[in-house]
Amino acid sequence: MLMPGQMSIQQKAMMMIGRPVGISLRNGQGVSGVICSVQGGEVYIMQYMYATQFATFHYSFNDINDILPYPGC
Repeated sequence: MLMPGQMSIQQKAMMMIGRPVGISLRNGQGVSGVICSVQGGEVYIMQYMYATQFATFHYSFNDINDILPYPGC
């Protein structure tokens, strides 16, 4: 079995569908939200915008450095 550090970004994303995550992008930015789906080489994530608004964004696996689950409180 692969340890978390040995999994590909796609494997991590698939395992964390429906869970809150932090995504480290290769450009140095980071985003957080809930992974909705993984398809077509991209991760679709529901992110909070403001007030009562949420939006789904998608990020290519080529643009993602790492995906980490939120830690417990």
